Amino acid sequence: MWTRVCLLALFAAPVAAQTPLSAIDWLSDTVVEPSIPDGPATAGSVQTETIEVAPLETLAIDGVGLLPTSLSGIPKSFWGKTPSNDLVTLIESQSISLPRPARALLHKIVLAELDPPIDSNPDHLLFLARVDLLLRYGALEESQGLLERAGPTKASIFRRWFDVSLLTGSEDRACATMRAAPDIAPTFSARIFCLARGNDWAAAALSLETARALNYVSPEEADLMARFLDPELFEGQPIGKLPNPLTPLSYRMLQALGEAPSTGSLPLAFAHAKLGPEAGWKPRIEAAERLARRGGISTSQLFSIYTERRAAASGGVWNRVEAVQDFDVALLAGDIEGIERSLMDVMRSLGRLDLIPEFAHYYGERLSAFDLPDQAETLAEQIIALSPYAEAAAMAGRITNPVLVDFARGQSTVSKTGNDRLDALLSAFEPTQSTPLPHRLETLLSDRRLGEAALQALLLIESPTPDANDLEIAIRTLRRIGFESDARRIALFFAVHELQE
Repeated sequence: MWTRVCLLALFAAPVAAQTPLSAIDWLSDTVVEPSIPDGPATAGSVQTETIEVAPLETLAIDGVGLLPTSLSGIPKSFWGKTPSNDLVTLIESQSISLPRPARALLHKIVLAELDPPIDSNPDHLLFLARVDLLLRYGALEESQGLLERAGPTKASIFRRWFDVSLLTGSEDRACATMRAAPDIAPTFSARIFCLARGNDWAAAALSLETARALNYVSPEEADLMARFLDPELFEGQPIGKLPNPLTPLSYRMLQALGEAPSTGSLPLAFAHAKLGPEAGWKPRIEAAERLARRGGISTSQLFSIYTERRAAASGGVWNRVEAVQDFDVALLAGDIEGIERSLMDVMRSLGRLDLIPEFAHYYGERLSAFDLPDQAETLAEQIIALSPYAEAAAMAGRITNPVLVDFARGQSTVSKTGNDRLDALLSAFEPTQSTPLPHRLETLLSDRRLGEAALQALLLIESPTPDANDLEIAIRTLRRIGFESDARRIALFFAVHELQE
């Protein structure tokens, strides 16, 4: 039986209007925001205009970033005169399937330290949209960094930080912050969870009973919390209907009960919960593959997990593990025959999961040290072209395909190839570009609304097979903005894709 204590006054705080849901509909319901009633009108029919006042540090939240201009190369005035709502819409419209180099540019933009938009206000919509984009991509480390830099003291920011903490296993710190911050009013769900994490089981039980009596939690939430607080009471009884959508808070309680569902069908960010050693090697590999494919973790983390130990089985994920390990060993040993043989295997295995760009990013530079025979050399050259070493490799003569050399060096010397996308890319790098961009983009660039133009360009290349004209416009736009290196890497990605077809 749960101990009953008289803490009703402490835990039965009134529930106010909930923080509005963002584009991320699986956020936990952890914080309530007080609703501020409108005051009475002043004398007679005289109406005064409401003037919104906010501290400068609050308005500056939209400008919070992890990459200063010295690292990102992006000017502080990047957003120009573009209104916040327009930027939010463009950020929310970005595809999760962006090719790796385009995704890397998008992440650099949303992580950059920039001047807030001209209409920035205490709702900090742009900041939340940037965080939510990272959450969609499963990039929890970066989103956590942004949230902590801003300070998780406002309800909308704390809500996201709390969920990131739950998915990364640092929930005790989030609960401690909740207790220490009087401005953050937790919902019953979060309060019960944090009381239990602090071993105050009696208070947690009373809070649950209060929440249930006042209908502040759904029947599904109440059942899950009851099991979380006293699993022995429900031993042998199957878990009923789960809350929908499943939030990180619900998932964390299910995980504690040993009943966590597979993360494969859940939003990408949930895959982080399977990266810990307690999850088992196979689930960790599968979670790492899913995250790495979308930029949710670094390539080094993925290949570190691949090479942890020898595979004890065969088929499926174990074939990929064996292929990566065979290549890694051959590369370390400088075994040319082994590199040639294993390179073919690893490309087939990882190609099925669209992980070749991650493989190239991790191994490309080291692979460039070896001259391989025939078909393996062509394949190696394409891998090197997809790596951060591409430009240096082209300058050193390590890349010989003239089309790849042109894109690595940001030039166009090759005659037309007859391939629409390759020819469009070559046109984008011609030294004289007399053809103007579409009117909308030209207007944005002349108005110095660089951020809006860059986000518009990225929308044109959201798949590996974009329209050739759209591809040319996107590359030319990014070059005009100043993203020359990014434009070259994007061009190399599409060129390699075309050459492999």
